Amino acid sequence: MRLLKSTTHSDIIDISANTFIRKASRAIVLNGENILLLYTKRYHDYSLPGGGIDEGESNIAGLIRELKEETGAQNVKNIAEFGLYEEFRPWHKTDFDIIHMQSYCYVCTIDEKLLEPEFESHEINNGMQPLWMNIHQAISHNEETMANSKKKGLSIERETFLLKRIVSELLITSPAV
Repeated sequence: MRLLKSTTHSDIIDISANTFIRKASRAIVLNGENILLLYTKRYHDYSLPGGGIDEGESNIAGLIRELKEETGAQNVKNIAEFGLYEEFRPWHKTDFDIIHMQSYCYVCTIDEKLLEPEFESHEINNGMQPLWMNIHQAISHNEETMANSKKKGLSIERETFLLKRIVSELLITSPAV
């Protein structure tokens, strides 16, 4: 899969430190200029649905499972690679100094009707909800949050980069008349 971007948090001095690798799959589901996103009240941001890939699970199986759990999506089809976004961030748990977050992004289609999400307790506590959102409004919202919010999460830079890349590569614009 092509590498879209690699970032290293400014607090990391030694990239060869004890590193934990976390792989995740993220879904890009478009309907015109609307995109299926997750709004998280705690961080006041929009993100692509997706999450960690379980031990022994393929990227695609993880994508389908996470999309169903977080949005209620069903009948996930037409899955195509979009790209990998990797991050090196400080890890504040025992045994590791750095987390190497690998987000594998895929474009796909789903049935129009969403079922009830199956959120984990931390997702419920963070006020997560799936919704269809105009992608340009989501980008503007995330940029506003990055500029003005003290409660922003660590993933907002990744998510905003991905949303902009989706616009530049996947949205069909009509030529100027």
